[in-house]
Amino acid sequence: MSGPGRCEEPLGLYCHVPFCPRPCDYCGFYRFRPTAREIAAYLDGVQLEIERSRPDRSITTVFFGGGTPGMLTERDLRRLGELVRGITRGAPSEWTVELGPSTVRPEKIRLLRDLGVNRFSLGVQSFNLGLLGKIGRCHTPDAARRAFDILRDEGADNVNVDLIIALPEQSLSELTDDLDSALRLAPEHISTYCLTLEEDTALRERIEDRGGAIDQEREADHYLRTWSMLEEAGYRHYEISNFAKPGHECLHNLHTWMMHEWIGLGPSAATQYHGVRCTNPPGIEKWLAGLRCDEPALVDVQPLTTRMLIEDTIIFGLRTRDGVCPEAIQMRWHGEDLSFLDPLWHDLERVGMLFRERRECFHLTQKGMLLADQIALEVLAAFDRSYSVEDSRVPAGSDGAGG
Repeated sequence: MSGPGRCEEPLGLYCHVPFCPRPCDYCGFYRFRPTAREIAAYLDGVQLEIERSRPDRSITTVFFGGGTPGMLTERDLRRLGELVRGITRGAPSEWTVELGPSTVRPEKIRLLRDLGVNRFSLGVQSFNLGLLGKIGRCHTPDAARRAFDILRDEGADNVNVDLIIALPEQSLSELTDDLDSALRLAPEHISTYCLTLEEDTALRERIEDRGGAIDQEREADHYLRTWSMLEEAGYRHYEISNFAKPGHECLHNLHTWMMHEWIGLGPSAATQYHGVRCTNPPGIEKWLAGLRCDEPALVDVQPLTTRMLIEDTIIFGLRTRDGVCPEAIQMRWHGEDLSFLDPLWHDLERVGMLFRERRECFHLTQKGMLLADQIALEVLAAFDRSYSVEDSRVPAGSDGAGG
């Protein structure tokens, strides 16, 4: 995978730390409560994976997600951080670590900052004790506030607060209280995700047992209240679920949404690199077994095609404030003709879901943002009508995000 300008492409690194003190009732990610021996085996596995996947250029952004990375001891965090730092080729411009409030300790934050971590994401989810109990979170609102204060006391000046909106039985006034509580902390970034009822989770089973279903009108009300309050407070609504003070947008996520490359480490981590998109197996035993015999047990391996990358660039781009500029996409992928999308742009604009500015750049209206998933399906359908089976298999261009 080479080509003019290739080395200028951003490269991310995502490290999945699949450990939790107690899995939350809504969580569908691979995670478990480990023994000390399992943590040691995991770190050995990350070391093997790093030795096998040396990147061809500097790593721009690093993201430790989970699970709960902060559950690791200082010694284990140091080892993991030093392993990653050994392949970054200099300091990444952004290094994020996700933390549960109950895992935040001053000495741990000092260690992470010494390693080069410059962005922290605090999984608050709600400041309402009753709602926290209903989704199986093991911290209290006061613990979340104390954790945030510790981050500030230790010099953290780029902090995200994660909130979940439209929780089961959450009223609009309770959502407003959550947002007010987050704003009083004044973090640099706030992520507000609508609850997804994943398969085989305790929360989904409880809701289905009660005959419950997602109330889309209620969700829309929660989205609109969230967008209004955070924008009025001075946060830039730069992606449907993400808000930042100027200059504090999450670079790692932005690069991912733009379909640049990233390397995934750890069980269930995804990778998009050297023309292939794939995922590590979720089970730590299978992941380790593949590494030890030098035959990675990858799942969902897909050779990247130009079509895949353009589809995803458009779908994720529409979710962002910057929107989609077909002309720029065509230039990035060697003049790929996107004129077949013109009728879709026209129809979406006609029904008030889309507006255009700056040389035919397209942006979703508020109405369109509420229906972004439906619009994504319409984009895919337009590609299906335009591309033949043979066209869809053409490898991605040499200086595209993944090919």
